[in-house]
Amino acid sequence: MSRWRPPAAASTALITRAGHDRLKAELDELWRVRRPEVVKALSAAAAEGDRSENAEYIYRKKQLGEIDRRVRYISKRLEVLKVVDAAPSDPSAVFFGAVVELENIDSGDSVTYRIVGPDETDAKLGWISIDAPLARVMLKKRVDDEFEAQLPGGKASFVIVAVRYRD
Repeated sequence: MSRWRPPAAASTALITRAGHDRLKAELDELWRVRRPEVVKALSAAAAEGDRSENAEYIYRKKQLGEIDRRVRYISKRLEVLKVVDAAPSDPSAVFFGAVVELENIDSGDSVTYRIVGPDETDAKLGWISIDAPLARVMLKKRVDDEFEAQLPGGKASFVIVAVRYRD
């Protein structure tokens, strides 16, 4: 059995200013705080002797690899990301960075989403990736526009109630 995996689909290289700042802060914290702590603990565990049966050594090696992988990913990603920190020329339409209030036509439920970059999505906050099927369908729509979207639970019909952009 091989370890080969097909490459992930390319994601949109857009990010908000706040998301970019969070990624830079994470990179800085990983590189300047967490990595030195793990390296210090790893060297202490290595000094204890037999590394093949030393659980602390094995754990710290794995932790160091995870940190290095994340540092490498963030470093490469920051090079290609384009920061979008201005509202679009037409603020009445749905574009990147929009906070969109939707009403489900079938159930009457109301939900609010913010369209952000794939590196800053957060389901708890209602932040969805611009690459998400729902976001793709919403793009360029305006208030009172109706649309259908294919969601994991099946097709759903929505109407756009409000569109706004954060400062």
